Amino acid sequence: MIQVTQPIMVLNEEICKSNIARMSAKASAARVDFRPHFKTHQSREIGEWFRACGVDKITVSSLDMALQFAEWGWEDITVAFPVNCLEQEKINQLAARIQLNLLLVHSEGVRQLSACLKYPVGVYLGVDTGYHRDGVDANNYEKIGRIMDIVAPDVNMKFEGFLTHAGHTYNASSKEEILQIHKDNLRMLKNIKEKYINRYPQLRLSLGDTPSCSLSDNFGVADEIRPGNFVFYDVTQLKIGSCEWTNIAMALKCPVVDINLNRNEAVIYGGGVHFSKERIDRPGDKPLYGLVAENHADYWGNIVPGAELVSLSQEHGIIRATDE
Repeated sequence: MIQVTQPIMVLNEEICKSNIARMSAKASAARVDFRPHFKTHQSREIGEWFRACGVDKITVSSLDMALQFAEWGWEDITVAFPVNCLEQEKINQLAARIQLNLLLVHSEGVRQLSACLKYPVGVYLGVDTGYHRDGVDANNYEKIGRIMDIVAPDVNMKFEGFLTHAGHTYNASSKEEILQIHKDNLRMLKNIKEKYINRYPQLRLSLGDTPSCSLSDNFGVADEIRPGNFVFYDVTQLKIGSCEWTNIAMALKCPVVDINLNRNEAVIYGGGVHFSKERIDRPGDKPLYGLVAENHADYWGNIVPGAELVSLSQEHGIIRATDE
């Protein structure tokens, strides 16, 4: 058993590889390209587990991440984050050596990119299908057309297609709600493809979110999927129904440093600098930051009933438990 003296990440390699193989097989069966998002793991070794499943193109969320994975031999990388031309040196450094795909979300970004490019890149237009984080409203064809008119004559920008992320599936409360969001997402993408396919016969549609990619076997008109969280899964995915407890491949082992019996609480050495501060809000109750599992050998066992991680500060975590 691992001797835990401070918070330590524990990865179950067998579960992780199984998650990768399952999603890869799903993409193959649906006849869509599998371009997994590597921002969740950011690991050279785990990248090789993907490569063993036939993956040869990836998604990242920053140019720095792209540079790192390019150093590790990945030659087809999409940066699924609105292009930031203040990093033009990194953009050109990557474009000179790999197939680099960038994300455009407004006209000014296109103009800035055109002015700084020294080498060809692929570009996707980010469309918003309901998440409302970034991208052009999927129904705003006038704005989409204006951006594409700027892209068209630029010899260093090859229009690849449209990219979306249905991140609002993470806020769903049931499998049915996730699948409805997915259905709506595909409908909007289908409308976009029908409108522009004559002008761009080779245009591609790229979508990516772990909940819908985990629950659906139908990707409609999409050409590629880009899920990322699925490589480990987590309690949020468990609670919304996109995975089972046995699919979670990562945990954090933490020493208990105090027990307050009068409050039924245990204090662990493990806080916001070790866990994500993302949480599940529960009306009338404390938020849920994590579940507690049995400590088995090098990994972990079943969920411990009645024990939950309900508070995080910088180094402290508080587990609320029953008397048992």
